[in-house]
Amino acid sequence: MYIGIDLGGTKTEVILINKNGDEIERLRKKTPKNYNGTIDTICELINLVENKHEKNCKIGLGTPGALSKETQCIKGGNSTWLNGRPLKNDLELRLNRKILLENDANCFALSEAFDGAGFDQEIVFGVILGTGVGGGLVINKKIINGFNNITGEWGHNQMPQGTNDKWNIHECYCGKKGCIETYLSGPGFSNHFFDQYKIRLDAEQIQKNANDGDEKSLEFIFQYLDYLARGLSQVINIVDPGAIVLGGGVSNMKQIYGNINSKLKKYVFSDTVNTKILKNKFGDSSGVRGAASLNR
Repeated sequence: MYIGIDLGGTKTEVILINKNGDEIERLRKKTPKNYNGTIDTICELINLVENKHEKNCKIGLGTPGALSKETQCIKGGNSTWLNGRPLKNDLELRLNRKILLENDANCFALSEAFDGAGFDQEIVFGVILGTGVGGGLVINKKIINGFNNITGEWGHNQMPQGTNDKWNIHECYCGKKGCIETYLSGPGFSNHFFDQYKIRLDAEQIQKNANDGDEKSLEFIFQYLDYLARGLSQVINIVDPGAIVLGGGVSNMKQIYGNINSKLKKYVFSDTVNTKILKNKFGDSSGVRGAASLNR
């Protein structure tokens, strides 16, 4: 059996699956916002599952950021307390075995390409629209990491600017301004709504208000879709995937799926845009299932 861990900024989740991908056990705990506490939580969850089922399992971990090939430390994670720390090595020492570690968006993409929404496509790009904006590329059911181990990090390209933009450019935690993440993440969504209307609401509430007929919220969502199309057009122009599968809380916005392709046509360098923009199949479970599948 296989254990997968999804290390999120707010929660850490562990899942136990069998070789067929069937879920056997699932546990979650709040993620401490410090390095040692994070390691303790991961090990505690693994020990709980293995002790209950009396098995030592192969372990896959999905984490924000990626491993630097030079230092073997985490780099580029929006859970900033992990950056510069040898997470994989420290966990292997605590657990006394090898683990596989991948970026959380890569795990999400693998899950959705393997047997999720993009199962029938050769090239799948998985997108996380949540606390941050991440991405992962899977070709023929295999994660593509790239030479610098940053394949899929579209969230830290700069958002292409239009001539009539109403949104301000916000600073990103990575040190740059105007990153796609600052526009398309849940916090970015909320920040720009406040900039425009001077009303502080989270992304989930804005979506609910739009669904209930609030004109300001609905207008704002269609502005968001234009920015989403600008960002995704860069991915399509470079990678040209058969499917882009969306995950994270913002992916629950129902207005995306009936409207995004017409907006993509404004920005993609092609006479047609047949890339499927799909909602994930496994929801919040996709990342943790993908982590477990690293060893399958």
